[in-house]
Amino acid sequence: MTADAKPVNLLGLARQELEAFFTARGEAGFRARQLMKWVHHHGLSDFELMTDLSRNLRALLAAESEVRAPEVIMEQRSNDGTRKWLLRLDDGNCIETVFIPDDGRGTLCVSSQVGCALDCTFCSTARQGFNRNLTPAEIVGQLWIAKSRLQPEPGRSRTVTNVVLMGMGEPLLNYDAVVSAMSLMMDDLAYGLGKRRVTLSTSGVVPAMDRLKDTLDVSLAVSLHAPNNALRDQLVPLNRKYPIEQLLPACKRFVEGRTRKQSVTFEYVMLKGVNDQPEHARELVRLLRNVPAKVNLIPFNPFPQTRFERSDPATMDRFRELLIVGGLHTITRKTRGDDIDAACGQLAGKVADRSRRALRFSRMEEGLQ
Repeated sequence: MTADAKPVNLLGLARQELEAFFTARGEAGFRARQLMKWVHHHGLSDFELMTDLSRNLRALLAAESEVRAPEVIMEQRSNDGTRKWLLRLDDGNCIETVFIPDDGRGTLCVSSQVGCALDCTFCSTARQGFNRNLTPAEIVGQLWIAKSRLQPEPGRSRTVTNVVLMGMGEPLLNYDAVVSAMSLMMDDLAYGLGKRRVTLSTSGVVPAMDRLKDTLDVSLAVSLHAPNNALRDQLVPLNRKYPIEQLLPACKRFVEGRTRKQSVTFEYVMLKGVNDQPEHARELVRLLRNVPAKVNLIPFNPFPQTRFERSDPATMDRFRELLIVGGLHTITRKTRGDDIDAACGQLAGKVADRSRRALRFSRMEEGLQ
């Protein structure tokens, strides 16, 4: 490696990429399996502690590579057990990652971009603007950090049982890095998460949804938030490019032909006087009648200078009952971590350079076609 060359960060390399790294250096491909276990199963970053690797190989790895996750600069704990980490990246930007414990499971909410370019009007992240995509190492690094900082409960082999890409950013506008990271999360030599335990949430980038369908079997959540185009255009501006009549067929295509029974989770944030009336519920029933759907109603989580308010509990209960009577499997998500701004829609991180704030999804899509 030349003096000015950067070391290779092995944390984000998938199994085949790691095998290629070793064979390019005259080492056997099976070394990748050994290193993956040390890094992902045991959480090690010091090559000297990887005792089944030869001394010469450990020296080579130390000279040419590294295992490096983002830097934890702040950790907050909610009264309900939720934990949030503020992570600093090499360029000074910061992202946020949230762990949500629940009965029998622990869900990690992972970010995929620094900020977000989609400008959804009810989301705090949108106020941050957009800076850049995360690398696979920066995405996987969030899980690596959480695993190292959380202790399994008695009788449980792991703390993080589920990963949701619902943090900062639109995952499908960082397609290659997100797919690489999810593949690594599902690899038995890394974190061994099952297909049902990795969920990608999207605002509806239809071409990338179709591409993902043919690439990786994961669960899908769609940020719907409105039962018609007129209202969704206001709340989720991406709808102006991929309206509901394009989005819902893409959702149906995503689950068709799967070897396992699968439905799409539709996320619907409840905004007082905006999308929470009985007529909205009835319209949503008609809209999703022929789609394999689950509906997740999300109480709006306020942030400074927002014009929206949370729907009151009675309104949300009535809305949910109308959906259930209409045949839609529906739950109301419990608000978790709102006392530390870790709830849905509240993640803001810190975008150090907002010069790309106005970047729109059309430019970001160029690599998805």
